[in-house]
Amino acid sequence: MTAAPHDTSESVLPSPLLLVEDELLMQVRLRTILLKLGYGDQEISVVGSLAQARAILTEQPFAMTMIDIGLPDGSGIDLIHELHARDPALPILVVSAWSTEQVIVQALQAGATGYVLKERDDVEIAASVRSALRGGAPIDPFVARHILGLVRAMEVRANDQSAPPLSPRETEILGLVAKGLTNREIATLLFLSPLTVACHIRNIYKKLAVSSRTQAVFEARTHGLLP
Repeated sequence: MTAAPHDTSESVLPSPLLLVEDELLMQVRLRTILLKLGYGDQEISVVGSLAQARAILTEQPFAMTMIDIGLPDGSGIDLIHELHARDPALPILVVSAWSTEQVIVQALQAGATGYVLKERDDVEIAASVRSALRGGAPIDPFVARHILGLVRAMEVRANDQSAPPLSPRETEILGLVAKGLTNREIATLLFLSPLTVACHIRNIYKKLAVSSRTQAVFEARTHGLLP
């Protein structure tokens, strides 16, 4: 582990980090952003295909991954599925040019914890990475609009179904999760212990039949439990 610089909110950055990106210029750009956030060059592994990613994953585990969707030998969504199945708590940030509703939803359902578009400037991408490092679920504004459109389209069907019975406290905590707060930050804000917050989040996962923070927020909004 390497100590983070003063511009990060965490004292320790999760490492090593795997970057799956086939475009050379984007590899250089993202590596530069990560170095500025406090990563050491030796803590960042860069590969350009699914095959290379799978090969390096057999050699060592990673504490965080950044994945493009369009890769030379397939879709990054397949890799997200595999990584999430191995470790549901692994932060997986998608950095991609793909912005179609189908791809976005598939990536989030596969287990991605965040989704940012390559067209964003370095400051915006750095902010998304920093949020993911802190346990948040950063969603590009353009992506968020797609998701909200999908939710609205599903509202009629959702209203015909019984909403999962979240308690007021669970709804309150999930609302803070949706804002990108970590368990520790939620505990401090609500004057609860981190263990109690973790217990509430486990109950939320169970009630919504999900396995990640991003999926929980998506399902809650689908059922009208969150704005």
